[in-house]
Parts: sequence; C-alpha cells; structure tokens
Amino acid sequence: MQGASLKATDLACQRGERLLFRGLSFALAPGEAIQVAGANGIGKSSLIRIIAGLLRPLAGTVECGGTPALLDERPALDPHLPLGNALAFWQRIDGWDDLPLGLLGLKNLLDVPVRYLSTGQKKRAALARMVGQSAPVWLLDEPLNGLDRAAVAMVETLVAQHCDSGGVALVASHQPIALPGDHRIDLAEFTA
Repeated sequence: MQGASLKATDLACQRGERLLFRGLSFALAPGEAIQVAGANGIGKSSLIRIIAGLLRPLAGTVECGGTPALLDERPALDPHLPLGNALAFWQRIDGWDDLPLGLLGLKNLLDVPVRYLSTGQKKRAALARMVGQSAPVWLLDEPLNGLDRAAVAMVETLVAQHCDSGGVALVASHQPIALPGDHRIDLAEFTA
C-alpha cells in the first residue's frame, strides 16, 4: 500500500441544472480515512463517482495515489452464478489468494446463486471482492446499507485494517461509521 493517497482540490459537481456542491477540498495520506456525510441527494454518490473517474467534475481536480477500488450499490457479481463461482471469476482477474470469507459471513453461502442473496449478503460479497483487489484507495458509497449491527462492525474493522496497512478510504454514508481518525466532511457545508 506504499504511496496511497487521495487529494481533491476545489471540486464542484453539477447534475443537470442543479449545482450539488462546490469548493470541496480534502487530502488523505497513507492510513487515513474520511466520511462524507449528508442527506440523500446531496451529492455523496456523485462525489464518489468523480473520485473514481466515472463522472467529470464541473470544476476542480482529483489526485489519486494508487489504484482505486469502488464499492457502490452494484456488486459487480454475476447474479446467475453461485457466489463461490462469481468470486472465483474476480479471483482470476485480481489474483488474490485468500479472502476473509469467515469474517464476512460468506463461507456457508458459496453455493447460493448471487441473485438469491439478501441485500446485506450481497453487500458483504461485494466487500469481499473489493478486499481481493488489494487496491490502496477504497471508495465506499453507502457501504452500511442493508447491514445489521454485526456487519457494520465488520465493515469498520475492514476499513481500519486497510488503513493500518497504509491504505486510504473515502466513505460516503449518511449513517454513522467509526473510521480511523474520525475525520468527517458534511457536504451541506459545500452546497450552493
């Protein structure tokens, strides 16, 4: 995870005719995480998509030190495959050896087709895939949706372990989440 960093300078985002936010700047050094909070529709997901390079900002720049891994509402797992086969597909691409399937509560679900998993199970499977990418920059968009308390604690543990190993994490969530350093940005402070 050497050299992991993330820097946004004077970002602005417009969707349609609506200016969602402007003047947003932050920087993450190795081992740091930040929560982006705010009400639904304020621009958290748009910010994550800008940082991931999937959406162009209206203004500002993004500097990403390391490959980003994105977790959003789309788990990127074939819904027709059993979970084990769907994860094996990504294992061949990403080259990981082992995933924390026990920690993620997935060991007993490997023969279940992804389409039959609950929302929380799909979220945990998507987290497994993200862990397997070994990317130094984690971008998590509403990672707690559909998770029970134990799974929320597991996400907090995974993010802490990622940061302890020198990674960085940007977490967009309107729900409270314990992150290393407890850094937080409220997007309402950057609305037009």
